[in-house]
Amino acid sequence: MKIVFMGSPDFAIPSLEKLMASPHEIAAVVSNPDKRRGRGSETSPTAVKARAMKAGLPVISVDDLSSDIFADELEKLEADLFVVVAFRILPKRILEIPTKGSINLHASLLPKYRGAAPIHWAVINGEEKTGCTVFFLDEKVDTGSIIKQGETPIGPNETTGDLYGRLKEMGSKLLLDAVDEIEYGSYSLSPQDDSKATPAPKLFTEDCRIDFDGQAQNIHNKIRGLSPFPTAWAELDDLKFNMYRSSVGDTERYKPGQIGLHDGQMMVGTKDKDLILQEVQIQGKRRMSGRDFMNGYSGTGIIH
Repeated sequence: MKIVFMGSPDFAIPSLEKLMASPHEIAAVVSNPDKRRGRGSETSPTAVKARAMKAGLPVISVDDLSSDIFADELEKLEADLFVVVAFRILPKRILEIPTKGSINLHASLLPKYRGAAPIHWAVINGEEKTGCTVFFLDEKVDTGSIIKQGETPIGPNETTGDLYGRLKEMGSKLLLDAVDEIEYGSYSLSPQDDSKATPAPKLFTEDCRIDFDGQAQNIHNKIRGLSPFPTAWAELDDLKFNMYRSSVGDTERYKPGQIGLHDGQMMVGTKDKDLILQEVQIQGKRRMSGRDFMNGYSGTGIIH
């Protein structure tokens, strides 16, 4: 089939590479415009655009998805299928261009975790499993009929970053299988049960603040769910204090927010059990182990 691939972050790269290595033809790759990604004035392309350019594929950088110029450009390609991985919400006119429809790879077991941050919310909420879903796009967000799904367990200390790496590879294989089934018309569709839908909205800085008056397990899930980005944080001695890895201890030595070094581990009190902080970063310093941080620390000893 002739395919137009749409995506921007590195999550989409394994899927693009699988399609590049397949018998299908990639007529063009659509991605977000270049933008500044550091302190300098120079711009750089998205991960997907950079990979597509390296492979010599035609690239369309688009800002306004509702533009008639963009729609006309896509129509001229006469694609059979649009394949979308970690991109934006497409207008109805765009969805209706390809003869076989438009499909999306989403990093959750839909209808659970519809939205921009499905991996983060699955970990934050303490889910024991997640997966990927390939589905046909319609006008509403993440609601279309399911073509294929795959599951994977979530480890008790696994972070969003750990899971992200696994899901992007797993999802790429699932996606290629779905594309092949669409070519031959051998797929079957399962409608989503909207009554079981849960949201996975974008996370902002204030959403990532940790309150140590909560239960240790819930705090641990939030820390790992926000790691490595956008990152769980609190304040220590009036400085921003980031937390990347943790585990639930089996003691209750410290008051909520009180930190200490016990048996070579950095501990912080919560509403119930102590939490072990394994990887942390104080504002202005590098990331380090909780143990190393405590060995050089002399302050109030209270995170809030």
